[in-house]
Amino acid sequence: MKHAGSTVQIDVDSLRIGMFVHLDLGWMSHPFPLSSFRIGSEEQIVIIRSLGIRQVRWSPEQSALAAAEEQATAANVVPLPVRSRTVPAETESPEATARRQRREACAAERAALGVCERQFAEATREAKQITEMALLRPEEARERTQALSHAFVDKMMGDHDLCIRLLGEGAGDKASAHAVNVTLISLLMGRCFGLGETDMLDLGVGALLHDIGKLELPPRVRHREEHFSAPEQKFYEEHVTHGVACALNMGLSPGATVVIAQHHEHADGSGFPLKLGSERMTPAAGIVALVNRYDNLCNPPLTARALTPHEALSLLFAQGKDRYDPAILGTFIKMMGVYPPGSVVQLTDDRYGLVVGVNSSRPLKPRVRVHDPRVPADELPVIDLEHTALGIRRSLRASALPRDAMEALSPRQRIVCFFESAPQELAA
Repeated sequence: MKHAGSTVQIDVDSLRIGMFVHLDLGWMSHPFPLSSFRIGSEEQIVIIRSLGIRQVRWSPEQSALAAAEEQATAANVVPLPVRSRTVPAETESPEATARRQRREACAAERAALGVCERQFAEATREAKQITEMALLRPEEARERTQALSHAFVDKMMGDHDLCIRLLGEGAGDKASAHAVNVTLISLLMGRCFGLGETDMLDLGVGALLHDIGKLELPPRVRHREEHFSAPEQKFYEEHVTHGVACALNMGLSPGATVVIAQHHEHADGSGFPLKLGSERMTPAAGIVALVNRYDNLCNPPLTARALTPHEALSLLFAQGKDRYDPAILGTFIKMMGVYPPGSVVQLTDDRYGLVVGVNSSRPLKPRVRVHDPRVPADELPVIDLEHTALGIRRSLRASALPRDAMEALSPRQRIVCFFESAPQELAA
């Protein structure tokens, strides 16, 4: 075995349950939620062996193995049961029990968030590399885009509920984060509409590359501004034409290419470049047009102009009823909920909170991190409103929060989301 820092190379035939392994393939190349994880079943071992690799790295320190057995031959490693360090309930005071349970819940919440953040980071890195090679190595860029879209679709398909989770601020460069944001939400929309695998893959590829034509524009006109002169506006709109040319050069499918061609068209014919109207737009293009607008409202080039997710949703509903297909707009609002992830809210008991997760199948009762001045900021509880009598009284801007709530909740300046399987109690 060859040591590499704190990890050890091991043949896949010697893997055992309890070993913490690192798959150096990238998240998109395997079906697991993360590239590093502790093996929990024989089925996972079978899948790893089917990936076509002979060895993987594993971390003895992170594995559920006794110290003596970590020194043994990997093939003979047998995981030992994890010993609980929990203080017996009869020796704990009620206050200590409540504090311990709150800490454990917060630790589980942070762990789940960390999983999503690492997945998002891996996806944005791949999106950035695809963009960088699109003009110079178009065929390779196409293959990698298709692989990334396939990875998203594989993890979304099925009859299980999915949660849309708010991530932290460190989410890669804005262009890549925007591409991944639009792709994930668009695919969730496609899932709501029951699109088949081929249509989902085309939707994912088109969404990932919807702005690829901006590579041909000077940086100063890559983002539309209100002060643009007529020539600047025309210059900006040409990114769609450039995008279609790039898609053809990459050899994208017609379905994905049409998404790129129509992602700025509107149902009422007021979009560009061809003023098509809904009857001539594909459903996938209609989805991406709406989601692209939503993400641009929440994450504009100038942060000071950002709307809260609730405000963005309200604006789309008020001003976009003619611009967007009613079925698409209605499904989007139903999926995201009235208070999408990132919304700052006040609950019916007057406490302030930050919406951190929404079950895309049942979004009216989101999960909210709630401010409590008696609780340290790193132990603030996350309440699932589906399992409580509490509700949301109103949405508000972060600037309207009291100082202590602002400091504790730390509302995001950038709204970045990812998806995960809904906890079992939500999916029941």
